[in-house]
Amino acid sequence: MSRALVVTKVVSRRVAATARGRLGGRRGGLPHELRETLAELGPTFVKLGQVLSTRPDIVPPRYEVELATLQDSAPRIPADAVRRALRRELGREPSELYVRFDDVPIAAASIGQVHGATLADGREVVVKLRRPGVVSTVEEDLDVLALGAAAVARVPGPLRRVDVVGFVEQFAETLRGELDYVAEGHNADRARADLAALPVHIPYVVWEATTHGVLTLERIVGVKIDDLAGLDGAGVDRPALARTLAYVYLSMVFSHGFFHADPHPGNLFVEAGGRLAMVDFGMVGTVPTRVRDALVEILLALVTHDTRRTVAAMRGLGVAPDAVDEDSFVTELDRLTAASIEQPLGELRLAPLVADLMTVSRRHRLTFPRELALLVKTVVMCEGLAAQLDPDFALPEVLVVFAADAFGSRGAHETGTDPGAQPPPLG
Repeated sequence: MSRALVVTKVVSRRVAATARGRLGGRRGGLPHELRETLAELGPTFVKLGQVLSTRPDIVPPRYEVELATLQDSAPRIPADAVRRALRRELGREPSELYVRFDDVPIAAASIGQVHGATLADGREVVVKLRRPGVVSTVEEDLDVLALGAAAVARVPGPLRRVDVVGFVEQFAETLRGELDYVAEGHNADRARADLAALPVHIPYVVWEATTHGVLTLERIVGVKIDDLAGLDGAGVDRPALARTLAYVYLSMVFSHGFFHADPHPGNLFVEAGGRLAMVDFGMVGTVPTRVRDALVEILLALVTHDTRRTVAAMRGLGVAPDAVDEDSFVTELDRLTAASIEQPLGELRLAPLVADLMTVSRRHRLTFPRELALLVKTVVMCEGLAAQLDPDFALPEVLVVFAADAFGSRGAHETGTDPGAQPPPLG
């Protein structure tokens, strides 16, 4: 049975089950059913759900929350199949590169599987192996998605506000990038060079043991960033770590325009001594200068409660076309953000403000460029992690230092920031 037919059968079965549930009076299950359908369809669709969870301008909050729980896991590849795949990819016996190779994987996902190993020179590494056959499966799925997107684009309705064809094309480009471990290695090298002056550890790539289907990296040893008990036991200064995390991400975004776009706890560790370590550069974002400037302007406007300035920045980016009713947009956003107006900057949270902006944007049928949507989601995830580390953490306080730098004395005056202020001390 062809992959396209399998996808069609699963979707049809799920649609029928959903219809029966709705006719039977069951309510509120659609986000859960969508998540289950995507999980059943396999790696391409799991990734699709994860990407959609980063697009609050497209999906409503309850779908966003549900899709964010999609877990990328898969059965282990048998040890003999692993060694055959390594031999095929590397062009030599694995034992020529690794004096020790753990048959039991550290993690098994739908695209790749990770193993611990030791190089001949004694260095401890991790070996990321692309799952055999996954490239052809993904390509078939992307063909199905492209056909579906073209069909949806021809149907009148609310989805017409979204460039579905463009979204699927961008998704396909992103997913193909995640399948290419040489590209991931270069992403890690670039990020390491960009952040060389900051207290963050990005593992080096062992290029002689890396191909498009195998990635060999320095092994990171540390505590997961959300293991608060482990961090406390190691004597880590959590407030300092929160500031470091925020500063590293803001530096990537606003200083370099290239950022690690998957800041979930499984990709962030804290080493002995408190140094932040960052892994998995399969998903990255690039930020054109105009998008970077627009985000600074939008976030600065939100923090200073200047909703007309928010709309102006969105117009400049082409997100808010001339047809948008500015007065209605401003009134609605003012109403939603009213509760935050009296909060001091040190108590303000960006996530609720961004959520309010996305709610109003969806209502007015606006869609953000992929770069901006992914960037906003990354900033919000970063803020959430930092707040776990330090309940008193306030990202706007760190953000305004960058705003003052980007906008000069005007930005400093508007945010009440000392234009000569230095970045917060790093852990």
